[in-house]
Amino acid sequence: MPKHYRLLQRHLTLFALAFIQPALVAAEYSVDSHIKYELFSQSHRADSLVRETAGASSTDQRVNMRINLSGQQQRWQWRADYQLVGLFGDSVGSGQQLAELTGGNNNTVSSDAGRLMDLTATGRSHDHSVVQHRLDRLFLAYTGDRAVVRLGRQAVSWGNGLFYNPMDVFNPFDPAAVDREYKSGDDMLYGQYLNDSGSDWQSVWVVRRDRTSGKRDTRRNSVALKYHGFIDQREFDIALARHYDENMLALGGASSIGGALWRSDITLSDTDEGVVTSLVSNLSYSWLWQQKNMSGSVEYYHNGFGQHRNRYSPRELLSNRALAQRLQRGELFTLGRNYLAAALTIEMTPLWQLTPQLFANLDDHSALLQLTSRHNLLQELQLFVAVNLPSGSGNTEFGGVDSGFYDGEVGLSTEPSRSVLLQLAWYF
Repeated sequence: MPKHYRLLQRHLTLFALAFIQPALVAAEYSVDSHIKYELFSQSHRADSLVRETAGASSTDQRVNMRINLSGQQQRWQWRADYQLVGLFGDSVGSGQQLAELTGGNNNTVSSDAGRLMDLTATGRSHDHSVVQHRLDRLFLAYTGDRAVVRLGRQAVSWGNGLFYNPMDVFNPFDPAAVDREYKSGDDMLYGQYLNDSGSDWQSVWVVRRDRTSGKRDTRRNSVALKYHGFIDQREFDIALARHYDENMLALGGASSIGGALWRSDITLSDTDEGVVTSLVSNLSYSWLWQQKNMSGSVEYYHNGFGQHRNRYSPRELLSNRALAQRLQRGELFTLGRNYLAAALTIEMTPLWQLTPQLFANLDDHSALLQLTSRHNLLQELQLFVAVNLPSGSGNTEFGGVDSGFYDGEVGLSTEPSRSVLLQLAWYF
């Protein structure tokens, strides 16, 4: 990191401490923590690009400790969430090799390369292990009678999508992510104002740096304003944003239909190639069956940035500049245009939930079936199991996309692997 950025971070820290230190006297503190142990196993097909670096199968272990510390003194609050992550296994070395081979990013570990503050440190002991510690939350907040202001690293989620969320451009979750307890934070100034009617205004200013040079670049910033209001029993959202040098308009709403809840969002993005429209709409319903609590949801998603049917060759993907940029920034996770997602949660016992989920690409007829099980073994101990089963023919999103690399005369694909995840979480 350039010297002047390290100096800027030091000044920002001292500036924040100047406000926090007076609040340390007679302040109320809160500490909660957890440790998660994960065992992740994957199998790779013979034509998989990952198999070239990881072998026919790969196994990884991950330990994630998180300590959340917060304090409050009258109207002032502060929060600092510390993470210590250790990853041990085949994906550490293979992730680095794939990044070097394809020229992409190594997604094995987190990075603050594009954020204003670099609060992540990574050390590698050898090719099959990596240890990282970082601050995922670090902000100072002021809460008034009607207004809230927060400055620092924090997380904001907008939109009504359950799996796919085009309105949420601030570090959204992967639709197939199984652990959604904490969303990665961004460095921002956030404000909220509550009206008498219960409606509210929210504003966000995210400041970013260029990943390569490390310099601040206003073209990579985000400035957004959202209004959340009510019409009778219906809710609606209107958002305007300047995001990475592009304008975006978003409209959303939620209402009850019988005993079900219907939610939708539509976004209009003004890109160099013209206005791109994306849409998500879902329906959720809960009921009782055989003395078991059940809840189901179904969602349709149209990705206006996606490729038309089966046009997934490296050349065609790279030619779609808007899609490529959003995939690299972690704003999108899909290649196609039209998707259907469905989930059913069954409360097998008060302490055990079973959830099958399906993600289907409607254009190329490939799909991902995901089965998750969440069991509270004790009040502070939770066992989580997830199984991923992708399916589809060649050159489909979940069946395997052409990578552009060959093993002799055999073309290699970037197929999603069949995998099993076991997670044991202890909260204290």
